[in-house]
Amino acid sequence: MIILGIESSCDDTSAAVVRDGLLLSNVIASQRVHEAYGGVVPELASRAHQQNIVPVVHEAIRQAGIDKGDLSAIAFTRGPGLPGSLHVGCSFAKGLALALDIPLVDVNHLHGHVLAHFIRETADQLVPTFPFLCLLVSGGNSQIILVKSPREMEILGRTIDDAAGEAFDKCAKVMGLPYPGGPVIDRLAAEGNANRFKFSKPRIPGLDYSFSGLKTSFLYTLRDNIKLNPDFIEQNKANLAASLQKTIVDILMDKFAKAVKQTGVSTIAIAGGVSANSAVRAAVADYARRHRLSAFIPKPVFTTDNAAMVAIAGMFKCQAGEYCDITAPPFSRVTV
Repeated sequence: MIILGIESSCDDTSAAVVRDGLLLSNVIASQRVHEAYGGVVPELASRAHQQNIVPVVHEAIRQAGIDKGDLSAIAFTRGPGLPGSLHVGCSFAKGLALALDIPLVDVNHLHGHVLAHFIRETADQLVPTFPFLCLLVSGGNSQIILVKSPREMEILGRTIDDAAGEAFDKCAKVMGLPYPGGPVIDRLAAEGNANRFKFSKPRIPGLDYSFSGLKTSFLYTLRDNIKLNPDFIEQNKANLAASLQKTIVDILMDKFAKAVKQTGVSTIAIAGGVSANSAVRAAVADYARRHRLSAFIPKPVFTTDNAAMVAIAGMFKCQAGEYCDITAPPFSRVTV
């Protein structure tokens, strides 16, 4: 079974090929045009996808060492994401599937992130056993998911306001740091004192998350100190970054640890763009080591939006005989 995956949910155009679960290629074209605006501009993103999608798909097939006639099915991200960006990938996938007369498979973008742990670069690579608990953290989502099978996932907790990635990016923006702010915060944090500043932590019952209070606390800290010292941010960038990162990681791990205890799982995983953060990765690995759990931490390239995860998710749907109608429209909002 050879699957072509196409990802175009936000600002990265990606195509990948997997054969029976083994990754043959994964090509990603990133868009730098949004850096000047401090965030993704939807219209610019969709135009860039139109320019990138043909050469990206062509290169993915070339690197895989196959012909397009060898493809068994085409998997594409149907949502959630930016409507214009999704339409580009959706339309291209439908056209190619019709031309090749092969099945079409629609993939939930969030399912793709969770199932990225099943991307195998070698035949003997270990993958999670079911059930496992996944902490999905990105710019738009912070969720704790009990993964019972590739097609059965239960959300145990989710953010009620901002996501962890939003907290990183928005706090970085008020500090005057470039977009995306998360990776910049991560680099600065390595040079700072994580205990220098204290920020508010939420008191939300259950397993749900909240990051709006942390963001407000961070802003108040800046405001109060800038009144006394106009150069406060410049003089304390590393300490602010380290303290912010520590607080976000503490919030994430507090609820994740509770979920582990409640479910009694022996395998945990992280996914999504924020799972590339060094402190998040270290915290999950340390927790697993102390509690004798199996932990799956993806390579950084598989944490951000990529088509390899789409192809893998599509493979599982193909195996279950779940195909997509050619008339199915993309959708911009949904949860796991």
